[in-house]
Amino acid sequence: MAELYKYPFDDNIDMSQTSVFEFAQKIEPKPIHSINNVISLSTSTRTAYRYLHTLKNLGFVTKTSRGYFMTNAIAISQPAVIRNKLLSSFKALRLAKRFGKYYNDSDINFAINSIQAKLITLDYKAWELTKYQYPSELYMYIDRENFDKTISFLKENKFNGGQRRRKGLGGRVGILPMIGDFSNEIERVYLDCIAKGGRSIQDAIAIQLLYGDHLESKGIFPAESVLKVQKDLPNKSIITHHTYQRPN
Repeated sequence: MAELYKYPFDDNIDMSQTSVFEFAQKIEPKPIHSINNVISLSTSTRTAYRYLHTLKNLGFVTKTSRGYFMTNAIAISQPAVIRNKLLSSFKALRLAKRFGKYYNDSDINFAINSIQAKLITLDYKAWELTKYQYPSELYMYIDRENFDKTISFLKENKFNGGQRRRKGLGGRVGILPMIGDFSNEIERVYLDCIAKGGRSIQDAIAIQLLYGDHLESKGIFPAESVLKVQKDLPNKSIITHHTYQRPN
C-alpha cells in the first residue's frame, strides 16, 4: 500500500507506548478495512498513517492494497506482554520461504525425511500437540547457518518458490529462519499460531487449553472461539482450568 510509505518513519518502535494499540483496538474486527474509514479513529490523518505504518512494520497489519488493509485482530487484542513476544514470530513469518513441487503431501513427506529442522511449528506441531486440526502445511525453523543451504537443496530437488503459477497454490513446505527465543518450544509454537492468524488461532486456543502450565504468558480469545475448540477437542478429559476468554 503506497499510502503507508508516504512519510519517512523510524522503524525502531517503542513497544511501551500504548497509543498505537489503542488506535488499533478501535478498528472493527472485520476482514478488510478502508484507510479512509479509520482516519477518524486518530487525532489526525498523518497520525493515522503513522500508526498504520507502525502496525504494518510490526506485523499486526497483514495485507495492504490500494487504500485497503487487513489486520490480525486477535493479535492486536492481546495483552502487551503477548504482543511483545509476537514480534519475533511476525518477523520469522515475513522472512519465511514457501516451496512446492507436487503441491501435495509428497512434498511434506520429502521435507520431513530430508531436512533437519531445529523446530517444526504451526500446523504439524500443533497437530502433534493437540490432535485438533489436521495439518495442511509444514513449517520448519532452520538455523541461520543452514537457511540458504536448505533453500538451495529444495531448489536442486525441483521445488519451486512462491505459488504454483497456473493453480495459484502456495507451496506446502515453509522454511523459517531462527529468530527470537526458543527456550520454551511449546510457547513458541503457540505464539507462531497467534501471529499467523486464520485457522491457526484455533490451534493456539487448543494449545492453551491443553498446555496452559507450559505457557509463561497466556493470551485472550473470543469466548465463542474458546468454547468451540473446547467442545471439539478430542482430549477434553485432560483440560483443566486453562480457559482464558476475553471479558465481555
